[in-house]
Amino acid sequence: MRVSVSWLREYVDLPADLPAGDLEQALVDLGIEVESVVDLRETVTGPLVVGEVLEIEELTGFKKPIRFCKVDVGAANGTGEPQEIVCGARNFAPGDRVVVILPGGVLPGNFAIGARKTYGRNSNGMICSAKELGLGDDHSGIIVLPEDTPAKPGDDARPVVGLDDVVVEMEITPDRGYALSVRGIARELSHALGVPFRDPADVPAPGATAAPAYPVEVRDTVGCDRFAARMVRGVDPTAQTPGWMQQRLTVAGIRSISLPVDITNYLMLELGQPMHAFDADRIRGPLVVRRAEPGEKLTTLDGVDRTLSAEDMVICDAGLPNALAGEGSGVPISLAAVMGGETSEVVATTSDVLFEAAHWDPAMVGRTARRHKLFSEAAKRWERGVDPALPLVALEQAVRLLTEHAGGTVGAEILDIDHVRPRTPVTLPADLASRRVGVAYPPERVVELLEQVGCTVTRGGDRLGEDPGEVGVAAAGRAEVLTVTPPSWRPDLTDPADLVEEVVRLDGYDRVPSVLPTAPPGRGLTWPQQRRRAVARSLAERGYVEVLAHPFVAGELADQLGLPADDPRRRAVRVANPLSEEQPLLRTTLLGPLLGILKRNVSRGLRDLAIYEIGTVFHPRPGAGTPPAMGVDRRPTDEEFAAADAVVPDQPQHVAVALTGELEPAGWWGPGRAAGWADAVAAGRAVLDAAGIPADRVTVRSAEYAPWHPGRCAELLVDDTVVGHAGELHPAVVAALELPRRTCAMELDLDALPPAPMVAGPAISTFPPALIDVALVVDDSVPAAEVERALVEGAGELLEGVRLFDVYASEQLGAGRKSLAYKLTFRAPDRTLTVEEAVATRDAAVAEAARRFGATLRGA
Repeated sequence: MRVSVSWLREYVDLPADLPAGDLEQALVDLGIEVESVVDLRETVTGPLVVGEVLEIEELTGFKKPIRFCKVDVGAANGTGEPQEIVCGARNFAPGDRVVVILPGGVLPGNFAIGARKTYGRNSNGMICSAKELGLGDDHSGIIVLPEDTPAKPGDDARPVVGLDDVVVEMEITPDRGYALSVRGIARELSHALGVPFRDPADVPAPGATAAPAYPVEVRDTVGCDRFAARMVRGVDPTAQTPGWMQQRLTVAGIRSISLPVDITNYLMLELGQPMHAFDADRIRGPLVVRRAEPGEKLTTLDGVDRTLSAEDMVICDAGLPNALAGEGSGVPISLAAVMGGETSEVVATTSDVLFEAAHWDPAMVGRTARRHKLFSEAAKRWERGVDPALPLVALEQAVRLLTEHAGGTVGAEILDIDHVRPRTPVTLPADLASRRVGVAYPPERVVELLEQVGCTVTRGGDRLGEDPGEVGVAAAGRAEVLTVTPPSWRPDLTDPADLVEEVVRLDGYDRVPSVLPTAPPGRGLTWPQQRRRAVARSLAERGYVEVLAHPFVAGELADQLGLPADDPRRRAVRVANPLSEEQPLLRTTLLGPLLGILKRNVSRGLRDLAIYEIGTVFHPRPGAGTPPAMGVDRRPTDEEFAAADAVVPDQPQHVAVALTGELEPAGWWGPGRAAGWADAVAAGRAVLDAAGIPADRVTVRSAEYAPWHPGRCAELLVDDTVVGHAGELHPAVVAALELPRRTCAMELDLDALPPAPMVAGPAISTFPPALIDVALVVDDSVPAAEVERALVEGAGELLEGVRLFDVYASEQLGAGRKSLAYKLTFRAPDRTLTVEEAVATRDAAVAEAARRFGATLRGA
């Protein structure tokens, strides 16, 4: 929001010598983000003067309309002669007064103005638009000054257009809708600076009359709990918006349209109450305020034809028949609280104006604005919350301004359909702010600060204190209770915590000490936390990079992964309000989002990738029903928690990796090595080892499981329970997801792993090892892991390590046969092994492999 300091000064007594830096700091201390504080006097340098257009010559033969103008700038050019200027704007005529910057001037952005020849004519200066002067974003035409502007040609134009002011631009958070107005910002500054505040809404406003200003029926009092209207007849349709109002609208970034519309925009900025002006002569019957029927159409003021939803609120003209909505429901002429319609807008011939000021449901407005992608200034305020007490005040101000500048007669009838519920008082222990924040706030100070906000505070009663000994302030004993009724302009104050925040904010965040709370005693990380960190560290040490993916997936992912029709991973939880309609489901496997990240990185030029993610997947619980309703006034019972947990989807924690390209890069040292299915299996083994699962409890065997290649897929088992799969992805999956060929992956269920057993640390032997290599010939179908397991069990305690280092097949071995070569390390803890002991242990290991698989020593 942009607002001038001169406008703020009308309602708050800011010090005359207040520096811009102090103003900014005062707003920041109140929790308002300040984008900029700009002294407009410094944005334009050089001669900027008022000019009067004397002659316009239309130049032809160019791609766009060009005009050669002679402009009277008085004595500002040093000669008194008309200034010759070439201009492309079309919204002015001879006799109009405009803003001219002469050669030597500099516009915002360091844009220097000089005399030059263009389009075959000499141009000595520029006729300026609001955007060129840095006053707003309107570049549709140049600034045409109102007829009542007292300045004459040659006078300094800065005071005329507001360039003698200071403009503050702020970013207002969603919970502070009241700050989207001069009224709200002025009130905040009065708190920060301790100066008087004059409420622009504190003016007499007559109430509803027996006869309404216009017949209106409100059918949905939840979406619209207040609707007020007043009529002004016989206004001058040619009346111009006064210069001071145009200037303030321009500074705020709002284009001047017509006097009735400008008045509604002006009051929206000043009071925070969005309004709408109807041309009463273009409405045929009574107004009906209702929900739209699905499929109804409305052309809004921006010229867009919109298809309405059943959740949209509309204002309808009951004088127009509508077969879709039924008799008497009328045709929509306004998308309520967002934007008006073309059929009832104020036009150049409007003489009877119907002003409407209402109060709409913020949630409804927010959804409507997002559904139609129509974020108007009115919608921004409504979805943040608007003061429901403002409609009659805003109407009184509107009819006064319109009759003052355009004449007309104000109708004596006033419509006010009021269903606004009174604010619910909030019970606040007087010491709650002290206990929560750690700063001593006496009850008197709490009451004072809350009354500054506008709350009505009633003191009395006591209750036992809670949480004795919280940070910095003891709270034992009995505490006084305050009954606080928030003001109508603060819909965000609904709970004691909100009031505590206001106390701290107004008293000053700088008074809150930076004290670290005392950590409660504990036992450190839980074993699942320790396991997760160990797994992450293990993968990172092996060169994998951790990624964090969104848990949302598209409905077609299951087909792309080739999951069978009866695969439980096809049953996914659908999000009620997804961030993207293209990804409405929660993932049942980590692979979908993980492979999406892999694809994105490959598309950006990365060829060699090894990534991993540790996260939750979501499995629905069919027939679980709905969770119980739980309020915020107390802690839910254990039974309520249990009932809610029974409905929440099962969320086991998984770990997954994805690999593509070269795992070992090529270079001057030699060729690289491409990542393969064995590396994915090795990643799975590394995860199990980091999770504390002993190798003798782990089994790896071939399997067929989507989305892996049926011939290059392994399943990982712990104690004969499948906990994960690894290998090369199926070629069809790789093609469907547009991944590089032979992409490999692994996914493992961490929650399915048993707790790591408590084991003693390995005994470190100081005696030398005995190293023996063996090559065993077995059938091609025998897994190498099973042969390794047989060697370990056959060798006994003297075998310290075993590692497969070669797999070989040839015609000499025979069809369907392969050779597996292992490095065996033997060591005794208390002596040096003799050759005979080492050979006997090796023979025992080989004998066990021969017994199980018919293995024979190669070359024997």
